[in-house]
Amino acid sequence: MEKTLDVIIIGAGSAGLAALREVRKRTDSFLLINDGAYGTTCARVGCMPSKALIEAGNAFHRRHSFDAFGIRGAAALSIDVAAVMRRVRALRDDFVGGTLKASDDLGERSLPGRARLIDAQTVALGDRHYHARRIIIASGSQPVIPDAWRAFGERIVTTDTLFELETLPRRMAVVGLGAIGVEIAQALSRLGVEVTGFGGNPRLAGLSDDAVDGALREVLHQEFAFHTGTSAELAPAGDGIEVRSGAVRVIADRVIAAIGRRPNIAGIGLETLGVPLDARGMPPVNPNTPQIADLPVFLAGDANGRAALLHEAADEGHIAGINATATELRCFRRRIPLAIVFTDPNIAIVGQRFAELDAAEVVIGQASFKRQGRARTAERNKGVMRLYADRNSGRLLGGEMCVPAGEHMAHVLALAIERELSVQELLRLPFYHPVLEEGMRSALRELSAQLPAGSDSDLASCGAYQAEALD
Repeated sequence: MEKTLDVIIIGAGSAGLAALREVRKRTDSFLLINDGAYGTTCARVGCMPSKALIEAGNAFHRRHSFDAFGIRGAAALSIDVAAVMRRVRALRDDFVGGTLKASDDLGERSLPGRARLIDAQTVALGDRHYHARRIIIASGSQPVIPDAWRAFGERIVTTDTLFELETLPRRMAVVGLGAIGVEIAQALSRLGVEVTGFGGNPRLAGLSDDAVDGALREVLHQEFAFHTGTSAELAPAGDGIEVRSGAVRVIADRVIAAIGRRPNIAGIGLETLGVPLDARGMPPVNPNTPQIADLPVFLAGDANGRAALLHEAADEGHIAGINATATELRCFRRRIPLAIVFTDPNIAIVGQRFAELDAAEVVIGQASFKRQGRARTAERNKGVMRLYADRNSGRLLGGEMCVPAGEHMAHVLALAIERELSVQELLRLPFYHPVLEEGMRSALRELSAQLPAGSDSDLASCGAYQAEALD
C-alpha cells in the first residue's frame, strides 16, 4: 500500500487554495488534485473579468450626464467593443497569473485530473489510488445550462464563455436576473447591446424587500427591458434564438444563461461516504467546521452549495485547511452575511434580509437618495436604502439597499452588526459633510425616531437640518 498522506485537497479554486495555504503551514505530506483550468473561478470567469466589463460599460454610460455638467459633445463619442473585450481578457489573464503562483511550485504534490472518492480516506485518480488521513473537497461550481439549451451550441453563453467573445452581438437575452444576470445585463446594455432580461423570480438580484426591489426596477427600466415572475423557454429562430416568457417573444443573437451555478460534485463519489444525501446529492455539512457528518472529509467553497462568494469560499478553505491538519476540530464563528451586486447604483444585502425578520420585532428606517445632496452633485441621485433594527434593544440587524456607493456602506454596516452596535451608537459616529454616507445617517435617524429617546446631551440625538444642502 502506498504511503498515507496527511491531506488530499480536491480542487485548486478559491477554497482549495485557501485550504492549501493552511495545510502547507502544518505539513509537507499533502496532494492537490485539480480538474480543469487553474486560476480560480473568480479570476478566470467571475468577479474580476466581469468587473472589467462593468467598468467599461459605466465609463461609456457617463456620457449621458455630461450635459448636466456643462460638458458638450457626448453624442460624438463611440465605443470600440472589440478593444473593450481585449482589455477584459488582458486584465483577466494578469489576475489569473497571480493566482497560479499559489500552486506552481508544488511539483509532484500537484496533479491534474478528475478525482473520485473510493471511501472517506481514499481518492482515485485514473488507475491510481491515494490515501490520506483527511480529505478536503473544494471542487467549485459551474454554470447551470438546461440540457435542452445545449442544442443551441455557442449561441448559449455563460460567464465561462462570455469574456472569450471578440466582440458583442447586437441583441442578447439574459435569462436569470439574480446577482450575476443583473450585473451583466446592465453592463452589456451600457456597451450598446440591445438587452432583454428574463427572471423567474418576481424580485431582482436576490432582494427580498419590495421597496428596494421597486427602486432597482425604476433604475433598470430606464436602461433595458426585462420581465420577471415567469420562466423562459427557448426556440430556434433562423440564426438566432427566440426567447418566450408568458406573452413576451424576443429574438436574440445569443442568450446568456445566468440561472445559477451548480456544485461540481457529480461523479466525485459522495455516495461512497455512507451518509445520507439530500435531493441535490449533498451530504450534511457543518458550516462552522465544514466537516461532512463525523467523517474525516471536508466540503468547502462553492462545492457545498452554501454561498458562491469568494470571501465565503476563502473562509471555508481556511477553516477546512486548519481542521484537516488538527488533532481536534475547531468550530469557527462565521462572518456577518454580506452580498454585493455591482450594478449602478450598487445593490447590497447585509446581515439579516428583510424576509428573515419578524415584522413585530423590528423597526425599519428608509432613506431615498433622489434628493441626497452629494449624490445630486455627482448626478448619481437614485435608489433607496432600508435598514432594520431590533424594536426592543435598538440593535442594528441588517439592511437591503440599492444606492450609490452601496458597496462601501454595506461594509460599514456589516462591522456595526458584527459589533452588535445599536442605532444610537452608530449615530454617535462622525459623518463628514458632504458625503454619500449622510444618506445612511438619514435611514438611521428614521430608525432612531421609532426607538426610545436617549438623552438630549447625547450626540446620537443630533437631528437633521431638514435642508438638502446640509443633510
